[in-house]
Amino acid sequence: MKEYIKVGTITQPFGIKGETKVYPDVDDPAYFKKLKNVYFEKNGSYEEIGIESVRMALPLVIIKFRGIDTPEDIRKYRQTDLYVMRKDAPPLEEGEHYYADLLGIEVTDDTGVYRGKLTDIIETGANDVYEITSDDGKTFLLPAIKQCILDVDVEAGTMKIHILEGLLDL
Repeated sequence: MKEYIKVGTITQPFGIKGETKVYPDVDDPAYFKKLKNVYFEKNGSYEEIGIESVRMALPLVIIKFRGIDTPEDIRKYRQTDLYVMRKDAPPLEEGEHYYADLLGIEVTDDTGVYRGKLTDIIETGANDVYEITSDDGKTFLLPAIKQCILDVDVEAGTMKIHILEGLLDL
């Protein structure tokens, strides 16, 4: 399991004091108010940065980081993902998983056929949709609903699925 969990993405500068808009990847954007610091990922390593202030501009969050005081300073972080350490991540409900733990998981259907790896998670509003990529590079989309997702074992890196009739023609 990954040590760092993605909690948002910097979108663009806000105002003249180095604040930035952040698109949250958590259910409750107010979660950011509890944080003292976050991490930027750069070339596979994580750099800690302190949070000076947080305010809501739903659906976005406005964050001021310590040491970043102008729009020019924050602009270089545009489209940068923000992470927290797993121990500081929001708690999960029964049956929930962090996206970071699902990406790359091996997918097998209920007949025992290996279908590939989970390569993307698309948020649609109603339910997430999983993109599964086979070894030959073909992809298909599967709704993340209990009728399709039968079992997820994050520690083993496996997912068992059921493909509803008409959803996939392989």
